[in-house]
Parts: sequence; structure tokens; C-alpha cells
Amino acid sequence: MTRSTGRPPQVQALDIVPDVFDALRAVSDLPGVLLLESAKLDETGRHSFLMADPVEWFEINSIDYGTDPFNDIRTRFSEYVTQTVDGLPPFQGGAAGLLSYELGGAWERLPKSRFDEFGMPLLAVGIYDRVLAWDHAEDRAWIIAHNVPGPLTTVSPTERISEFQQRIQKSADASSRKSRAITPQSLSDSAPQFAAPGPDGLTSDFTKSGYLQAVQQVIDYIYQGDIFQANLSQRLLIPQRESSLDLYQKLRSRNSAPFAGYFAHDDWRIMSASPERFLRVHDGSVETRPIKGTRQRRSIPEADLFSRDELRESEKDRAENVMIVDLLRNDLSRVCEAGSIRVPKLCSVEMYETVQHLVSVVEGQLRSDADVWDLFAATFPGGSITGAPKVRAMEVIAELEPTVRGPYCGSLFYAGYDGRVDSSILIRTFTQRKGWIQCSVGGGIVAQSDPRDEYEETLHKAEGMLRALNDAAAG
Repeated sequence: MTRSTGRPPQVQALDIVPDVFDALRAVSDLPGVLLLESAKLDETGRHSFLMADPVEWFEINSIDYGTDPFNDIRTRFSEYVTQTVDGLPPFQGGAAGLLSYELGGAWERLPKSRFDEFGMPLLAVGIYDRVLAWDHAEDRAWIIAHNVPGPLTTVSPTERISEFQQRIQKSADASSRKSRAITPQSLSDSAPQFAAPGPDGLTSDFTKSGYLQAVQQVIDYIYQGDIFQANLSQRLLIPQRESSLDLYQKLRSRNSAPFAGYFAHDDWRIMSASPERFLRVHDGSVETRPIKGTRQRRSIPEADLFSRDELRESEKDRAENVMIVDLLRNDLSRVCEAGSIRVPKLCSVEMYETVQHLVSVVEGQLRSDADVWDLFAATFPGGSITGAPKVRAMEVIAELEPTVRGPYCGSLFYAGYDGRVDSSILIRTFTQRKGWIQCSVGGGIVAQSDPRDEYEETLHKAEGMLRALNDAAAG
């Protein structure tokens, strides 16, 4: 039995295009508020989407190997039969939310890291019947609402649009709200904490020498023939000094990115400025854009161009990237048509606020008997933040990293009623809970890696986030 009539949604074009952050703040008190923001207008995105107060909510906090974490979502989502409108932004409502890194334990037998102070959900997904969508290239915005009453609401689409619009129109008042004081709670079963370079109070779950030793252990595994590459990260932790909304505002201004996002539910918050797409689906065509290879941006243009050329010509960085491209080709082949996998872009340099990256593009055509949930199951977590071979690399990660990754290296995603999908890899990401902020930074380790260079690369990747934390400390 379907839950809707299949009628097209109601659409309200907004005469005045609201500021994205003001609109976020205006609805931030609603449950399940989720912003998927393209703060960097380029070929990877021109749209932003704001949603809140889902009609249905799915959450998983533990998982056993062999369990299908998408079973309930797949069943319920298939009942929401509805239409979309041509000419509007690609996401007009549907399923959206978080897949945490450790959700991969559903498909592979993996050891667990020793510490999990934050206890974040492995999966937190809402069915959203309304969305505020921006087209930044055309400077337009719409509120879109579907007739899909779920267990959490019985309000009509017209009323849902009206409520959203009233809140957005008051966004200027909402933006003046003051942040309340925040007191960090004690973290039970806490991982070791060592002083780290950055704002006062910043710690890492590695000492510098400990991280160097862990990198060397990965290199030793490579020479022993265990793996070709593994992604190794250090977890940074600091007491929360301001509201998560204010921190996200600073993060997005310091580190603009095409796959930024803010997700809040219960007592946790995720604030991301990710440059990396995980999976995109449109008309059955699948795209993934792995990032491997990084250089710090330089303030002098000539030096910046030199860094770009150095990155482009680096055999070590190209080896990292090509290995992950091969891994992703294999992952996609599980659910894509035979012979459809191709690589239209290999090791292209892309510029971001504080770093430059080598980016490739892998594409395929999703089989007619596979859906988005099959696609996630075949590819999650992303190969660019695990390594090759993937399962053994994840075992090495669990052995060497003291703390679970949680949302880090997971994904924020949407899956529309019409089959369109887009998702990020959650790097350059803050997670907030219990009065603490954590963020992790890492990199791919290959045979040619130098441990000291790898440690410095993690700090380069953290630069935009550390600037935001410094702003918070100064404020």
C-alpha cells in the first residue's frame, strides 16, 4: 500500500532569496535539521538544500555483520510514491541523513577501535516531505512540499510550506540570537589525549612520534605484501566554546566547499566543509570523485602554481590516486552494467581554500535491478578514505587508530523520490556532542610515503578547521 497519491509536489517560489545561513538558523530548533550546501560554485554543484522535521526517522546505533542496515528504509521509502517537477533543483524531498564510517561493519567482519566517547549513530536518516532548495547560479529559491504524511506528521503540504516560509521570513530576527554558555561533560572511557598544534586546549589521540610510528607501521605492512595503501588519521579534540551554528558559520567562511553540510538531531551536531563527492546518481548514471594527493595553498601566486605543478607531477600522489580509482572501479562493478565503468578524469588538480587536491572521476551505469541502497552497500565506506585492498586496509585502520571515526569518513547524502542521489565524504568535518568538538585529519599512506611529510599533511588539511576554532577561541 502506497502512502501518497503520486501527485506532484506543491511549490512556492520565494520572491526574496534567503541567505542560506540565516535560513538554517531560523529552523535550527526543529528536529533533524539538515543543510546540504554548495558553498563553492563549480562543476560539482550549484544547489543547496535545507530540510527539517522529517515525517519519518530511522536510527541505528549498533550493527552486526550480515545485517542489512537499509532494510527498513528501503521498505518504507518504496511506499512513498510521488512525482517531481522538471526545472527545479535536483533534490525535491526524500531520504537524507548520515551514514557513519563504522556502518561498514554490516558488510565486512571488522575489528572495532578501542574508544568511542561520542557514541554517534551509525545511521541517522529522515524521510523529508519538504525542502528549501536554492539555485545559486540563477539566484533563485523554492519551498517544495509533498503529500507524504508519515508517523511524525499529519499536516498538509500547504501548511508545511506556510510554516517553513514564516520561519524563513523571520530569519533576520533569528540570526541575532545569542549563544548560550557550554560546559563540556566528562568523557567516559576516554582515549588518550596529547597536546596538539592549534588553539589552546586542542588535543590529539596520537603524539607526533606516535603518529610517525603508526605511519611507519602502515609502510611496513605494505612492504610485507599485506596492503598497497591505507588511510591513517589522527583525531583532534577540543572543548566546545560556542554554539555549533556559530562554528559552522566560521567553518564555511574559512573553508568554503562544494559539499558543505550541517546536521543536527537530539544532542549531537555535524558541521562539514567537505571538498569530496562520494556518489552521485542521475538517470541511472553513477559518478564518484575520489580525492588523493594534497598540497598546501601558497599566498604568493607563483608559489601556488609551483605547488600545483609539483602535485600534478608527483609519482607518489598519482600512485595513491590511481590505486583508489582501481578500487572504486571494482566497487562500482558490483552494481553497474558490465562494460559501463569508465574514468573520464584522472589525477586532475583542483583548488580549494587552503589546499590543492588531485581529483579523479569514475562513472558507471547502475543496473536496472539495483537501487541506491544496493549502491551504498557495494561501495561504503569510500575507497579514498580506507585503502587497498579495502577490507585489509580497514583492519589496519582499526588496529592503529585508537578512536572510532564515527561520522568522519562517512557520508551525508540525499536520495530523492525520483532516484537522484548525491553524497559527500565527510572530511574537513566537526562532530559535536557532550560539550566537545572532535575532528579528524588523515591521508593515504603508500610505499613512498615519508612519515614526517604525512604528519605535516594532516595539519595542512586541518588548517581551515583550525582557523575556525581559533576564531571561536578569539570570540
